[in-house]
Formats: sequence, structure tokens, C-alpha cells
Amino acid sequence: MSLQSLLDNAQQLPSIPKVVQELIESFGDPDVNIDEIAKKIAADQALTAKVLRMANSARFGGNRKVGSVNDAVVVLGFNALRTLVLASGLTSAFKAPEHFDLRQFWKNSFTVASLCKWLAPKAKLDREVAFTCGMMHNVGSLLIHLLKPEQAQSIDHQEQQSSARAARQSDQLGFDFTEAGSALAERWKFPNEMVIAIRAQLTPISNADASPYAAVIYLANFILNLNACEHRDAMIEEFPRDVAHALNIDADALIASLDETQALDDDMDALLG
Repeated sequence: MSLQSLLDNAQQLPSIPKVVQELIESFGDPDVNIDEIAKKIAADQALTAKVLRMANSARFGGNRKVGSVNDAVVVLGFNALRTLVLASGLTSAFKAPEHFDLRQFWKNSFTVASLCKWLAPKAKLDREVAFTCGMMHNVGSLLIHLLKPEQAQSIDHQEQQSSARAARQSDQLGFDFTEAGSALAERWKFPNEMVIAIRAQLTPISNADASPYAAVIYLANFILNLNACEHRDAMIEEFPRDVAHALNIDADALIASLDETQALDDDMDALLG
């Protein structure tokens, strides 16, 4: 069965709140009605509670108390608020597949998203778009676990490394997690730049239609694995300088600043609490 047929026939596809869908569609819309969207966010109590927890975390809120959605617009700005609502909506949309650690999955996704946001200004890219790409980058793996749980578990046990896992998924399923994730992002009407970034994340340079955000995702995943590696110095020797160069980032300066990335997942409880 093709990926599109699988998506068309799947009963367990995740759904997102209508206001989250509207926020996705607001990317690139200069005429978005911020007040109207803020009212819709505030009308969803569960979503608002989660967003305010995140807005008041050290990473997002700083020293100023955020007590309402309108406060969040003032303190954070609309683009940052949109990022928080999307992150909250995404983490609430998926039910945990059997034998799948959903919390760890979102912890990793949040860390990659935070790394993407950290990298974005170095590449002169939008921080909030980069964060959203990071949150969505691996959602295809979660989708495969929902739609093909037994095969997904078998593949995960055989392959830990992303590119090898993607190759085995293609062999056994006919598609991989990047294709599944980009198809879902397209179905949810994410901007084409994000769809392409998700699809091209494993080959950000050789892929003809790759967006710079694909390269950001690639670097973020490398840094995530580097920070977890016992043999850090040896892994730094393998740093993907060509990917950094494609983003006009000085690789040596980036490597020298990697200590800044050690605590980027400190606010996970605010997202998943």
C-alpha cells in the first residue's frame, strides 16, 4: 500500500485543534488577525494552560509573568506565541503507540527544535520557523509507529541510525519517516518550505530541492548525538562542515560555541506536563 493510500484510509491519523490548523495556515500571511486568533486560543482551556506553562518557563518567558494569551502576545510576540501553540497542539495530537516512549520522543524532538532555533540566527534564518521544523522533523517515525506498529518496532530494533533506519523503512514499507512526516505536514497545510525541510533532512546538500531548514535539522541532529556521545572529541572530527558551509556558518566558531547547547531541553516539563 502506498503512503498516500495508507494516509487516506487510516482511522488513527492524529487530528489537531482547529485553531492550531489556522495558525499553521497563518505562516506567510501578512494580514493575519492576531486578536481573533488570540481569542480562539484562549477559548481552548487545555491548550491555553499548556501554552501559559511554556510561556512562563525560563526559556520562553524570562522574568515577566505571562497570565493570559494576550499577555503572551505582548511579552513574546505573535510568532513566538504561534510556535508555543503549535508545539502544544502537536504534542497533544498523538496518542502513544504500543511499546513506544512518547515522552522521550517529544523530549528528543523538543531538543532538536531548540537546537534548530539556536542555529537559525547563525544562518540568518527565522528562529520560529526553524523551531517548528525541528518539532516536526521526526513526526514521520511516530506516524509509522501508529500505522504500522509491528514493522516499525522491528525496524527500530534493527537500525538506530536515522539514515540506515530510513533505508530499511523504504525497503520494507515503500516509504521512510521523512516521506511520511512531510506528507503529514503537507496534509496539515504547513508551508512548502517546512514540508521540503522535513523530506530533505537526511540529504540537505545533495537533495536538489532542499531548503536551508533541512540543513539546520541535519546539524541539530548531529549536535544532539554529539552531546550524548561518550567519545565527543572523536565525533567532533566528523562534524559536517559541508552542511555548515552551505548555511554560511563558520564550522570552527560553531564547534567552539557548542557548550551553549548543553541545557536546551531544560523546559520539557512545561511542554509535556
